Amino acid sequence: MIEQRAVEPAQLFEAKKESQFITGSEAIREAIRRANVEMAISYPITPQSESMHLVGDLFAEGYIKEYFRGENEFAVMSSVAGAAMAGVRVFTATGGPGTLRAFEAFPTWAGARLPIVCAFMTRGVNSPLTIQPDTIEMAYMLDTGIIMLHAETAQDLYDMILRAFIIAEQTEVHIPVGVFTDGFFVTHTRDKVKIAPADMKLPPYDPYSSPVPVMDMENVPFRQMRDPFVMKSNYVSYAAHASWQQEVMAAAERARKYIKQYIGELIETEYPDADILLIGSGTAVSQSREAMAYARSEGFNVGLVKIKSIRPFPAQEIRELVKRAKVVIVPEFNRVGWLAREIKSVAEDTTKIVVGPHVFGGMTMPPGMILDEIRRTSV
Repeated sequence: MIEQRAVEPAQLFEAKKESQFITGSEAIREAIRRANVEMAISYPITPQSESMHLVGDLFAEGYIKEYFRGENEFAVMSSVAGAAMAGVRVFTATGGPGTLRAFEAFPTWAGARLPIVCAFMTRGVNSPLTIQPDTIEMAYMLDTGIIMLHAETAQDLYDMILRAFIIAEQTEVHIPVGVFTDGFFVTHTRDKVKIAPADMKLPPYDPYSSPVPVMDMENVPFRQMRDPFVMKSNYVSYAAHASWQQEVMAAAERARKYIKQYIGELIETEYPDADILLIGSGTAVSQSREAMAYARSEGFNVGLVKIKSIRPFPAQEIRELVKRAKVVIVPEFNRVGWLAREIKSVAEDTTKIVVGPHVFGGMTMPPGMILDEIRRTSV
């Protein structure tokens, strides 16, 4: 183990970086090495298993105080919640069917105001069984109350996970952050990733910065609720839950300024004033960037919008971009087109939005598919 010193987040994030040629799973390891995590809990499921195995290696090296395997995905997420309630900085990861098996935990995390960071390596969830990339699970997660960041590359994955702890632990935020990435396309391929020095780490989590009482020897276990609402009138129950859900949504909105501070704008653009805009998230952005280059070489006026934050959603930014464009194409690695739905929900004119192209169940998306859509919409 390299002896580390805790530094201010800005010092760590702005330190001189070393370029390493590593997989996305290894990028997760390097983020956690510098995150000053106290506990990590895991359960194996492809394509997440390797990342949490590597986090286990960090425990063996002395970078993490506690690490163990849960009985199943739901048990892991419940254990993670218990650790966070006790004031521990904790990390875990899952994906695909693991996400669905543990689904009940995620809105509970948000409602309990737990600053958990979880990495989601997305994959197919439907029968017949597939372990290939598919982002359909993100559609299910949209209204759980957690912040959702979508990493295009291993560099995004490293940066977002490391910064997610600081965003989640802000007193006025203090809700979980999910960092999503497309399984295999990012987790199992190598790329150059700029990594901060290994002798630096984030400052420790201060659980007393929480907006709700930490569960310790001075505070009896009433973090969830002091008096069970079900013991009172329906009106009290309804009012309590309604106001609390509004507060969780407001916390996500308050996270915007911290996402911008530590990760940058919620979107990135190339040629944003173009007639044809490709809007995507995750690795669909990489394929769109290739298609845009081909299209521009053929004389098409095409631009690109990369959405980095799904929750909170960059509604105003997308609304203005869609308003200026003549055509908006939304390539996605899933069947249902959840990102196109999100874009349509904020657009003034939905007729200009092309839902797709789509690939799913593990298929790749050749840039030619997107290029064909550009040509078709330009006729």
